[in-house]
Amino acid sequence: MAEPTIDTLQSPGHLIRRLHQISVALFADHMARHNIDLTPVQFATVAAIAREPGADQATIAARIAYDRATLGKVIDRLVTKALIQRDISPSDKRARMVSLTEEGHSLLREALPIVEDLQSDILTGLTPAEQVQMATLLTKATQIGDRLRRAPHRGHISPPKT
Repeated sequence: MAEPTIDTLQSPGHLIRRLHQISVALFADHMARHNIDLTPVQFATVAAIAREPGADQATIAARIAYDRATLGKVIDRLVTKALIQRDISPSDKRARMVSLTEEGHSLLREALPIVEDLQSDILTGLTPAEQVQMATLLTKATQIGDRLRRAPHRGHISPPKT
């Protein structure tokens, strides 16, 4: 009896991984063209800190659905780049509060329109309506899947722009 087969190249997991690779490569290309030294996770971290200045690292990790220990290393790199500063929380000496430096604010203002523009490139080949539909479906799947993750997103996910 023949074993059942699965076309792994058409499976959601494989396609999502490939789309992630494409997304990261496009992000890197766009940032390099503008001489901006940021990875997607570093950008998400800077943007989250801009939304919640003075939040602790654990809160920022939850906001971008990233493991706290790994985010600590991302924060270390952003401190080295002088984009954020880290201070001891006055209410909890174990917690580290983070905020953007002037350089961080400046870089974020420069990077935001670039990141916004590249979003449609990630789903190139889809019509604008299909891009909205794709983002809606990805949001739905992610919100449901988040309950199963080790580092779930904790915060509001905005619906896709129409």
